[in-house]
Amino acid sequence: MIFGTPNSTFLENHMNKLNFGSTGLSSSTSSMEAPTTSSSSSSSSSGHTVLFDIGWEVAKKVGGIYTVLKSKAPVTVDEYKSRYALIGPYNPETAATEFEPLIPGPLSSPVIDNMMKKYGIHVHFGKWLVEGYPKVFLIDLQSSMHKLGEWRWDLMSGFEQPGDTEANESIVFGYQSALLLKEFAESNPNDKYLAHFHEWQSSIGLILLKKWKIPIATIFTTHATLLGRYLSAGGVDLYNQMQYLNMDYEASKRGIYHRHWIEKKSASDANVFTTVSEITAFESETILSRKADVILPNGLKLDQFTALHEFQNLHAKYKNVLHEFVRGHFYGHFDFELDNTIYVFTAGRSEYFNKGVDMFLDALANLNKLLQQSGSTMTIVAFIIMPSKTNNFNVESLKGQSYLKDMRRTCNSIVESMGDRIFEATSHGRIISSDELLKQEDLVMLKRRIFALKQRPSLPPIVTHNMVDDVNDPILNHLRKIKLFNSQEDRVKIIYHPEFLNSTNPLIPLDYTEFVRGCHLGVFVSYYEPWGYTPAECTVLGVPSITSNLTGFANFMKRGLADPESKGIYIVDRRFKSPQESVDQVTEYLWKFCQLDRRQRIELRNRTEKLSELLDWKTLGKFYSTARALALERAFPPAPTTNVRSPSPIPRPSSLSTPSPLSTSSSSISKPPVVLVSNNSIGTNSTVEATKEPLSTLPSQSAFTSLLSSSLSNKTTTTAVTSNSIDNSEKPTTISISEALNSPSTTTTKKTGAFVIPSAPTPAPSPTTQFAPLNSGSGSGNGNTVSKPPVYPNQNIPSPTKINETLSNLSNLGVGSASNSGTVVGSAPNTLANKNVGSIVIEKISPKNNNSTATSPATTTTNNNNNNNNTNSPTTKSIPIPSSKFLK
Repeated sequence: MIFGTPNSTFLENHMNKLNFGSTGLSSSTSSMEAPTTSSSSSSSSSGHTVLFDIGWEVAKKVGGIYTVLKSKAPVTVDEYKSRYALIGPYNPETAATEFEPLIPGPLSSPVIDNMMKKYGIHVHFGKWLVEGYPKVFLIDLQSSMHKLGEWRWDLMSGFEQPGDTEANESIVFGYQSALLLKEFAESNPNDKYLAHFHEWQSSIGLILLKKWKIPIATIFTTHATLLGRYLSAGGVDLYNQMQYLNMDYEASKRGIYHRHWIEKKSASDANVFTTVSEITAFESETILSRKADVILPNGLKLDQFTALHEFQNLHAKYKNVLHEFVRGHFYGHFDFELDNTIYVFTAGRSEYFNKGVDMFLDALANLNKLLQQSGSTMTIVAFIIMPSKTNNFNVESLKGQSYLKDMRRTCNSIVESMGDRIFEATSHGRIISSDELLKQEDLVMLKRRIFALKQRPSLPPIVTHNMVDDVNDPILNHLRKIKLFNSQEDRVKIIYHPEFLNSTNPLIPLDYTEFVRGCHLGVFVSYYEPWGYTPAECTVLGVPSITSNLTGFANFMKRGLADPESKGIYIVDRRFKSPQESVDQVTEYLWKFCQLDRRQRIELRNRTEKLSELLDWKTLGKFYSTARALALERAFPPAPTTNVRSPSPIPRPSSLSTPSPLSTSSSSISKPPVVLVSNNSIGTNSTVEATKEPLSTLPSQSAFTSLLSSSLSNKTTTTAVTSNSIDNSEKPTTISISEALNSPSTTTTKKTGAFVIPSAPTPAPSPTTQFAPLNSGSGSGNGNTVSKPPVYPNQNIPSPTKINETLSNLSNLGVGSASNSGTVVGSAPNTLANKNVGSIVIEKISPKNNNSTATSPATTTTNNNNNNNNTNSPTTKSIPIPSSKFLK
């Protein structure tokens, strides 16, 4: 799975560019480099590839996937130009503002016509009105609703749910999108097509492409597993208990098995399966029964957030707007200083437990007690921005803003009158007196406004709207439980705004990004958050945030930052601590933030804003390029190359066509045998040692290539000791594990007595070598694919004459043939007796001569591969020379 090791170095490389110093970087690094070549390789191949993004939220805002597709569009358009488009359902309500129709081009026009003629499906072609203006195909669902029953039975006969409206629409859209992609593939067979499906609502088309055997490379990304969201919302300790749960049964019990089946089948059939974070990959491995091939972190388009040197000024500007709202909302009880007030907030979908609202409120209650006990004059205003069912704005909230505006007009009128009087007195050459400056009628107007404010009969409301179900709202019930009612003695004030923000709001006339800029701290201690756009947006806006280690964003940042707190990223442990311990940790972070003065908060915002480069699509887009390259490689594997062999003096025995198990020794100590292979094409002998495992379990060729590059770069090799017949001035030849098992046709050899040790050059890594997933395998499947055995194209037939000569040399060296630890490949009857030979290490034994100086034993330097953590990279161990009692 990509992301684990490469991303650690990837983040550190970018952090080094930001010049944070050693305190901001993780001390543990990886030997693998960051993905720097995949982007360029994908760009070079994108000219021959047509890319489609298929999503339920194309040109239709529903949730976070809309933000992903919208913000990623400019980078993808820059890479693929006109060979990129999105496919989504047509929604007349949102199409009016999101979509502009266009006349189809010569490639799209016949496909759209065929969709109408063959299937009666109406496809709208145009451009999405977002930055980059990508082309979109919006399919009219109503044009195929009469086929719903037939298609639903064809897809999931026996467990369908006819009453599930969302699933029914997903089925219709899935068949429509699959037919559209099929028409493209058939009309332009010379092009390669790549389809990226986002979430289960749009992934039915992927299942059909696999079923119909359409030659299209597919990627499936789950941004959050459906069952995982249900389980966590139901109070299940998901990450600690899911390994003990029967996922199909849990989905059936909740009436969503048909949806769960779609998601699981899509992950299984995709050429490449991806998630947005490590925590979601861990969850998907159990729920969807497949490991993620690539991690695709969600990014943001930074141009809309870049404020250069003015970003601190923007904070002050939008903070003043919040000041105005607070003055009106707390009229009659406005007894605190705004310069000594901190604005904290949480936002997101209305998921009380999943979004960590319960923990946020408990921490605020604890903070309120701490501030009261310490006698602090600081005030915390906490905003909760989560949509819920409402009737209208609260009358008290509107009245407060009305009183404030009336007071502002009155004061401005008095100031204007005072200015006129001062001007008149000065023009006559005299200084105006204080009695003339503020007249009696002005004082009366001011006293009336003050009296109106003091006549407020109730406390400031904790919610700005009239709730439809006030009694059963979990947030309001929790506020009643902890008794935070905005009373005068409370140092923590609550404002629950159950509606998304926009600039036309009569209470808080700010867009969401402007509101975030005006706040001091964001709190998002979610229990279930596959990625976490809210803390990511805070980071690029320069606002510190508190998040949990169960979010993808926190894991992404923690991997690259040794001290996240110093950069304004506070991470709460919700996985390995009890709920109360997590609440105490949130309280501690809030208390520490309250102790910062204004200068320290400004410096912290500057450090947080510098992290925004890590979340830019220009940086994270290369992971998408990696996934696309991997999908194309699996869907369209390169044709095998035929190597021309040198003429062999004997025909290839049929018994050597398939490797057979090597015979074992009768001794109780079983060691892997050494196999001597004669290479007649170059007239030399090379030594290769057989492995214990069958060839079907060996790593793939690309894995060995990556291993070889790693071993050569680390300069950790195995030293082969030469015999006395070699000139003493000649340095020992070194050989690594990959060189012993992987001898390419370009291998040069160095003659060392009776043995010939190949010296393989460093192979040039392929564009995807640095991103080879842990479960690498060609083709689609459920993720548990087995790597193909390595191919040795230049391994020729051993010559019996050469084998006999080699065995004779071994006999002179003191290696007899009495023991039968391994059968030599070929027809020679001689056997080897080296029972103490290591796994893949080649050693040479000096002749038995008591008068001669004994050659020092060959040792093997341990290959300290930094990438052997959670990978299948072996580690070579030190192997001693066989003792004399085994060499009979």
